[in-house]
Amino acid sequence: MTQRSQETVVGRITSVFGVQGWLKVFSFTEPREGILNYHQWTLLLDGKRIPVEVINGRRQGQGIVVQLEGISDRDQALLYSGAEIHVPTEELPVLPEGEYYWYQLEGLQVETVEGECLGVVHHLIETGANDVLVVRSTEASIDQRERLVPYLPEQVVQKVDLAAGRMVVDWDPEY
Repeated sequence: MTQRSQETVVGRITSVFGVQGWLKVFSFTEPREGILNYHQWTLLLDGKRIPVEVINGRRQGQGIVVQLEGISDRDQALLYSGAEIHVPTEELPVLPEGEYYWYQLEGLQVETVEGECLGVVHHLIETGANDVLVVRSTEASIDQRERLVPYLPEQVVQKVDLAAGRMVVDWDPEY
């Protein structure tokens, strides 16, 4: 089993906050405060995995600030700047039918309704209006182009089959 299926990135530590070891966090969760529901994090920093425990956290302006166990001053906190925040996928809430976490869509093969392979979902981009699938070509693709496909269920995305590892889109390959 791959790491991607066991845990997912829910945010990033951006900088320190104050002098008592608090950290600023950019949360990928929706709502932003959702990251505070997870108390056991694994930080990924410079290829190292660091298990940490969140002992306090709150909304601060437009962002989130947290206090981690064992970090009590600014210099210690500074060592964690830039770390990705990972949590086990089994801790994520169950989504309603037809909704997916980004990590579930990454790696799916993307085919048109006509059965043409466009590639695989490499990652997604949040644009504000709608999320966008970044589809990168594979050897099975009709060409070697990277495509940006809007993630619009029922309009563009016709079917997501996680078990088969595939997504069907109503998308012109010329785009």
